[in-house]
Amino acid sequence: MTLGPSPAERLARARADLRMGVPVVLSGPEGGALVLAAETIRPERLDALRALGEPCLVITSRRAETLKARAYDGDLARLVLPERAAADWVVAVSDPATDLNHPMLGPFETARGGDANLHRTALRLAKSARLLPAALVAALDTPVALAQREGLTCLDAAVTAEALGHLSPMRDVVAGRVPTTVSEAGRVHVFRPDDGGEEHYAVEVGRPDRSGPVLVRIHSACFTGDVLGSLKCDCGPQLHAALAQMGAEGAGLLLYLNQEGRGIGLANKMRAYSLQDQGFDTVEANHRLGFEDDERDFRIGASILGSMGVRDVRLMTNNPAKVEMLNACGLNVVERVPLKVGRTAENAAYLDVKAKKSGHIL
Repeated sequence: MTLGPSPAERLARARADLRMGVPVVLSGPEGGALVLAAETIRPERLDALRALGEPCLVITSRRAETLKARAYDGDLARLVLPERAAADWVVAVSDPATDLNHPMLGPFETARGGDANLHRTALRLAKSARLLPAALVAALDTPVALAQREGLTCLDAAVTAEALGHLSPMRDVVAGRVPTTVSEAGRVHVFRPDDGGEEHYAVEVGRPDRSGPVLVRIHSACFTGDVLGSLKCDCGPQLHAALAQMGAEGAGLLLYLNQEGRGIGLANKMRAYSLQDQGFDTVEANHRLGFEDDERDFRIGASILGSMGVRDVRLMTNNPAKVEMLNACGLNVVERVPLKVGRTAENAAYLDVKAKKSGHIL
């Protein structure tokens, strides 16, 4: 073993670099690319990027649909940067916050033909860093040499693409007793992924018997609902109702997964909220940002449950997708336990959209 970073550690370093506005390098057998996150672009780095060649701005097909740009690559579009385009143009195209104020950003010229795999990996990198799904990409003939000269993080493109598609191993780092209002016999486990991503938590209420079906709630973190008591969603009431039912039954397991905003992160969730204030519903807002309806990875919950010896589950959810994913991951959901709480005048339209467009049973 060497002292240098592993591929997973390089990936974690690359995410941090992109969030700070530092470019990263993707290297392949026939060249590579320099990647900059559009959200954190700086004018001087855009100038330096242009000095290397002709960069393109890569956006998802969802964002391209909003901008009326052709997505020749199917899931993404490679926008040709106009000669006079500055950093503020890049941000305006990537972030829908001012779409209604500047409806004439186009027309856009989009590239077609050639291999878009490096561009696809660049987009997935930006998403995994919880940034807007948009990246500036410039082709490189000698990517490793440039990375060494400039001190940039260099990733093997194929290894990175594979890593982004697989679930990082989760480790039960520590557990401690946490008595709560629903159970004095409570324990909290902290799970940490090997790739430097967010930690996730498993809350044991009582002593769940693994030999039979365990009452389980897979809850995605919602800072606004769980902590602030936001009236825009039903997350806080669902969290407390799930814990209360586990306490009443004497045992249960609540997984608290750090997948804020359906997996897009708190900053992007606030961007979606701003779009909702402009009249878009929750799904439309995600699409305008360039995301899918739901970017969460429920395999994380399945992995944690499996590591804790849980095989049969009574799942507290209104979302059939969670049931399907757990079953697909080898767990046995013997019962879906409805969790219909928290409907208010403020969130009624939001819940209706979840039922109509995302299939929630409400």
